[in-house]
Amino acid sequence: MISEKLQNAINEQIVAEMWSSNLYLSMSFYFAKEGYEGFAHWMRVQSQEELDHALQLADYVIKRGGAAKVDKVDVVPTGWGSPLEVFEAVYSHECHVSELIDKLVDVASSERDKASQDFLWGFVREQVEEEATAQGIVDKIRLAGNAGLYHIDAELGKRQ
Repeated sequence: MISEKLQNAINEQIVAEMWSSNLYLSMSFYFAKEGYEGFAHWMRVQSQEELDHALQLADYVIKRGGAAKVDKVDVVPTGWGSPLEVFEAVYSHECHVSELIDKLVDVASSERDKASQDFLWGFVREQVEEEATAQGIVDKIRLAGNAGLYHIDAELGKRQ
């Protein structure tokens, strides 16, 4: 059985993951409008991944006898700058999500819920990868400059 405190914390994370999904979808729409089809595709895949995280968290709460809830998801930004600025925002956002996941692990620990700690460590490991991926894209864009955006856009368009 999951504690009410941990259930509420995970439900907050469900909303945060849904907000992240909407953020990346908004970025996808922006890139599509600007003609960056590869960046748009990458963001769409990322949006789906974040929605999948929300669903995984909800499934976990339910399996543990709790109630998964969807609360209000705030509006996301719709305007962006250069591709570099967008991916810098992605990196910053992923660092923020990492902090949220770390706090969830802390709640599970304070509730002495080892099963939840183990489950949430999977999210911690994935966040390390997501931060590294975002930072890697930022680094590539910085190295390539505007002239290299076409190639990076094409590369990111191959994401499965």
